[in-house]
Amino acid sequence: MIRLALLLALLLPAAMPAALRAVPAPVRVPAPARLPPPVRLYAAASLTEAMGAVADGYAATCQPRPVLVLAGTPALARQILAGAPASVFIAADNSWMDAVASRLVPASRRAIAGNRLVLVVPAARPRRARLVPGFDLAGFVGAGHWTTGDPAFVPVGRYARAALVSLGAWDKAAPRLVRADNVRAALAYVERGDAAAGVVYASDARASQRVFVAGIFPAASHKPITYPAALVAGHDDAGARAFFAFLTGPRGRAILAAQGLPPP
Repeated sequence: MIRLALLLALLLPAAMPAALRAVPAPVRVPAPARLPPPVRLYAAASLTEAMGAVADGYAATCQPRPVLVLAGTPALARQILAGAPASVFIAADNSWMDAVASRLVPASRRAIAGNRLVLVVPAARPRRARLVPGFDLAGFVGAGHWTTGDPAFVPVGRYARAALVSLGAWDKAAPRLVRADNVRAALAYVERGDAAAGVVYASDARASQRVFVAGIFPAASHKPITYPAALVAGHDDAGARAFFAFLTGPRGRAILAAQGLPPP
């Protein structure tokens, strides 16, 4: 019996599965790398198509596509002042850029594109207007109304008022104005036929098949339309700076030009 017990004691370890005889050391799984926050681009509504094209162009360079936040410049500026996590801000005029200057990286600010101011009518009722001194916008819309951004705070409305004052048309036309919160809202009024005419940017008219360009305002009738861009302080990380370099560099400018936005 003693010999049998010793024999079994010698044979059992050899018969045990290898998995039971050798316990592997625990595998250490590295913690996942923390991804940087996405670049958040806050841009004026009139840049909707252009910024979509820029974002696609940037993504084509194997970089993460920026998150686009597109709205009226005043709304975006107020959000940034309230602490919104914008990485880059593009305004439709310099006054609103000045308003958020305390939130920006000052050295980054630059104008990236220009635009033109146009008068549009519903495509279903196309007609032309001679936008020269003496133009009568009130007579042009007749019993109807015309629209643009609210001149009190919306950039396109400010440009529109300046242009119409220059042509001598503002005083008679002002009572028939439907004030919109942003240029895309004004465009929609004309598209639906709720307004007989509208003053918008050329880039907005280009993006719609439901409006007809009745005329282009003389460049001398208003201040040059420019889009200033800047990095937002506190969110200007490496990803934001890389995207900003693309946006303001040759490739970004080429995309903007292809979208109907000339150099400033």
